[in-house]
Amino acid sequence: MGISQEELAERAGLHRTYVCDIERGARNVSLKSIEKLAMALEVSLSTLFSSPETPVSDDPSATPPDGMVDILFVEDDPNDAALAMAALKEANVFNRIHLVRDGAEALDFIHCTGRYDKRKRSDGPQMILLDLNLPKISGLEVLRRVRSDPQTRSISVVVLTASKFDRDLEASMRLGADSYIVKPLDFQNLTEVTPGLSLKWALLKPASAVAV
Repeated sequence: MGISQEELAERAGLHRTYVCDIERGARNVSLKSIEKLAMALEVSLSTLFSSPETPVSDDPSATPPDGMVDILFVEDDPNDAALAMAALKEANVFNRIHLVRDGAEALDFIHCTGRYDKRKRSDGPQMILLDLNLPKISGLEVLRRVRSDPQTRSISVVVLTASKFDRDLEASMRLGADSYIVKPLDFQNLTEVTPGLSLKWALLKPASAVAV
């Protein structure tokens, strides 16, 4: 990307020596630093976790590879986000996953406003994995706005909850959530809910096409 270690360190709020040690494999990077580096590079965690042959892209104008579902992952807890991304990568989930950290950013991404104003609404996600407890704008409010907009109401929304007895879970189902997942998010619980979403695209890359 043509970014020097000094510039990357400054953007991420990290010491240059720390970034240098990460780059040469001399230091184990913390989950918090992973999040800072992703934000500094303006890429998703899926890009940082992906291997070189993995078809993951942060280009907002790009088409999801092989017609697969483009996923928006809305999660403010860096530990939950990193663990989920690692679990999905380990399971060979090849979908393009965009990670955002709060409800306001999620709405900007969906409606192509703010920092995402160069995106096309036609390139929006086909699935939203939505944490209910978000800063700035709550997950319930994000869901309400998605369902109230004719251009976004058809997007499949799966809410993420700490417990199936969460008091907000019932409200999210009334607002039109398609399903829910009790955290932690991983490949198994994701595939358990997707058959009922009537998605036009395959969620996973065919096993025969996975690089070995």
